[in-house]
Amino acid sequence: MDRLKILVVDDESRMRKLVRDFLVKNSYDVLEAGDGEEALDIFFQHKDIALIVLDVMMPRMDGWQVCREVRAYSKVPIIMLTARANEQDELQGFQLGVDEYISKPFSPKILVARIEAILRRTNHLEDGGEILTCGCIRVDRAAHQVMVDGKTVELSYKEFELLVYFMENKGIALSREKILNNVWNYDYFGDARTIDTHVKKLRSKIGSKGGEMIKTIWGLGYKLEAEQ
Repeated sequence: MDRLKILVVDDESRMRKLVRDFLVKNSYDVLEAGDGEEALDIFFQHKDIALIVLDVMMPRMDGWQVCREVRAYSKVPIIMLTARANEQDELQGFQLGVDEYISKPFSPKILVARIEAILRRTNHLEDGGEILTCGCIRVDRAAHQVMVDGKTVELSYKEFELLVYFMENKGIALSREKILNNVWNYDYFGDARTIDTHVKKLRSKIGSKGGEMIKTIWGLGYKLEAEQ
């Protein structure tokens, strides 16, 4: 399989190098841009870019405008990086079609994990496929089927979507807001308690062995971890 190409856009060369080194170590090809205008030039020159890692605050053209220009032509996945962690910025990002929103400083390992989760979700990575597994849980997305220890488990549509999201992001701590944005979409007019209710039902349905794999991260949200 050809190495997937990722465009990293940030006006700080040190940040670009940090991200590039981790991506290259994980077998990706990396293109770099130091500002928004350069990013668009590179994006339109290369038709095979699989994902964009995009900083918000940049000279000449900021990340918001880059995102608008890209979204006018392409649905390529975009991960937004920002030093400003506030709800309004995050909401604006999702409204513009951003796939992930990560606040600086961040762990490069987590960034790579989220990139791989998005690429599996968009069918760029073959190892994700239609079958997802984690410990005793096996999900067939095409058949909309869940099996725990070889036994079929019946889930509602949202419970199924929630479990799939957890499995696509196993090992990653997910905030309640991020889960709402990705499973219920950003325009859902509810609150984070919806997540807790569905997680409780999901844990009950997949049994104690599967349910214990969904860890509560107090003050944040949840994380799926396979049993040791």
